[in-house]
Amino acid sequence: MRSESSGHHPPVAIYSAIAANALIAVAKGVAAFFTGSSAMISECIHSVVDTANEGLLLFGISRSRRAADESHPFGYSREIYFWSLIVAIVIFGIGGGVSFYEGITHLTGHAAARDSSPAWNYAVIGIALLAEGTSWVIALRAFLPTVKDESLWHAIRTSKDPTVITVICEDSAALAGLFFAFLGVLLSQITGDPIWDGVASILIGLTLSAVAFFLAYESRGLLIGETADPEVVAGITAIVRADPDVAVVGRPLTMHLGPEDVLLNLDVRFRSGLPSEAIMASIDRLEQAIRAQHPAVTRIFIEAEALSRNQAPTRDSCHQPH
Repeated sequence: MRSESSGHHPPVAIYSAIAANALIAVAKGVAAFFTGSSAMISECIHSVVDTANEGLLLFGISRSRRAADESHPFGYSREIYFWSLIVAIVIFGIGGGVSFYEGITHLTGHAAARDSSPAWNYAVIGIALLAEGTSWVIALRAFLPTVKDESLWHAIRTSKDPTVITVICEDSAALAGLFFAFLGVLLSQITGDPIWDGVASILIGLTLSAVAFFLAYESRGLLIGETADPEVVAGITAIVRADPDVAVVGRPLTMHLGPEDVLLNLDVRFRSGLPSEAIMASIDRLEQAIRAQHPAVTRIFIEAEALSRNQAPTRDSCHQPH
């Protein structure tokens, strides 16, 4: 995993996206009212949906920080994954669906027509490109430090933190949508045929739907429980194997409960003849080494066993994050 965790505070990317989308939604709405552009109506809907989605992400972050209780002994970290799935559904159902419907309505001639200069649309598209581009750059800068020796696409696919990823995907879709809106308005003006405006709206809807499917697919994997990054698993294995008292170590079983909340289960067999006290000391040593190198591993359960028949102590150790 490349966790660009939001840490203890929601990422700046979300706040900047909310501000940008709220202002742009108003501007697009004004342009759509005066011009009747189908593409601009779709873009207005797009920005309203994006603004609401960032609010849902903030709500999810807040809910995920609740302390563990009797009904949820591992805490509520996974709530951020649930609300990310809701965001994907909203993008598809409202953003993509309404934009597609608006385009079809325009193509079939049922849309209300208004005779007005397209200058409104061009002005708003220019302002929106500047605002959306700024939000996109902020989100990308928040994510790039987590990208190591891999492509940006692979880093996005393997990330376990949906907050900044969702903003990046939404802003990317917004920039693509603005491009389609510009083409639709321009071609309609050049040809005098409003069909291009409807086509642009349909393309915006399809773009939003594609992003929604991608985010939903990624959220599904996180909700049902994904393992930690292979590098983390390999690092844990190396730490355990390097311990002089360890004879055999099974494959570490890991699962993300949240972006920076990893559950680890280890099956370790120690050298024959070690007394129980030495095994307990080895377990403590392993836990400290794992946490030092991989702080996201917040809960560690170790099933320890000595190779001799007379000694088979088992210890389950769990560290609760503060």
